[in-house]
Amino acid sequence: MNEKNFQLAAQLRHELHQHPELSLQERWTKNHLMEFLKAHTTKFEIVDRDQWFYAVYRAEHPTKKVAFRGDFDAIPVEDEIDAPYRSQCPGVGHKCGHDGHVANLCLMALEIEDNGADNDVYLVYQHAEEIGGGGEACAQLMEEEGIDEVYAFHNQSGMPLNAVILKNGTMCCASKGMEITLTGTPAHASTPEFGKNPAFAVATIIDAIPGFISPENNKGIVLCTVIQVDLGERAFGVSAHKGKLLLTIRGEYEEEMDRLQSNLEALAKEQADKYGLACEFAYYDEFPETANHAENADKVRAVCKALDIPVKEQELPMRGSEDFGYFTKKTKGAIFWVGNGEEHPPVHNAKFDFVDATMKTATAVFLELAK
Repeated sequence: MNEKNFQLAAQLRHELHQHPELSLQERWTKNHLMEFLKAHTTKFEIVDRDQWFYAVYRAEHPTKKVAFRGDFDAIPVEDEIDAPYRSQCPGVGHKCGHDGHVANLCLMALEIEDNGADNDVYLVYQHAEEIGGGGEACAQLMEEEGIDEVYAFHNQSGMPLNAVILKNGTMCCASKGMEITLTGTPAHASTPEFGKNPAFAVATIIDAIPGFISPENNKGIVLCTVIQVDLGERAFGVSAHKGKLLLTIRGEYEEEMDRLQSNLEALAKEQADKYGLACEFAYYDEFPETANHAENADKVRAVCKALDIPVKEQELPMRGSEDFGYFTKKTKGAIFWVGNGEEHPPVHNAKFDFVDATMKTATAVFLELAK
């Protein structure tokens, strides 16, 4: 790898880190990345898709089209790293390493600019991964361009530095935010029988959760986390008449998460009928299961073996979600982790910072996968 290219990519990463932007607000980030590619490459066509973009290198005699995805949104967490490139945006930081993911794609572009590639290479610069919407939009490119394979990586703390971690099948659980709204009729607290109070309905739904997610009733990981219960008003003379229950539902397999959702909806409707309540549902931050195709995960393993990069097999899916699953629904592909070091602060922590050296590992693997 050309050290000059690495230093350019590392400097770019630091610039991105200084200017983090939340999901759906990443205008400066996107423009800065596009300007970097225009300034340092001539062999890539840059295609602007409004909130995201991609850069494509067209080989002279390609046999396939290979795509690589990097995400570039930040999260609402204060940056507390001790570095000259610390975030300049109060309350917002690149605490998931997405600055490094897209800087890595740019490092790959610099290497291909110098050395070419055997196949057509698509570098997908994605917005809004943290809320699940960006991947769904960008994954349409897989069908539009007839992409044969797609890959991505994510940095991972608590793992050996520069080790590659992956598994066949589900790497990250599916998840979504679920909001149940139950609306009745207010009454004086001394005569609750004249009103319709959702409190017992909400309690019944919460009480049923352990049974719905029991390992005895599911083949994979299924979770339902109570996020918030908002019931009634702070007025001791008024019986509650409106309740909201916010849940995060999660599953190793989407079919089991969907069954959990159906069970919750059915119970909520049953309770609404029992107590004379109106019932509504809303959903947020929807992520698919992110599953690796065995063929592509094996390609990653083979590349790592050839490059003498240690590989660690992940035994269970990560409970956290990743919207790369939208891509692997459209074409064959795989995502892998690159270790930040076993003592490195975890992602979404105020002390977290992407480890620049991991770009060398990820880029080396990506370049081989492009062959």
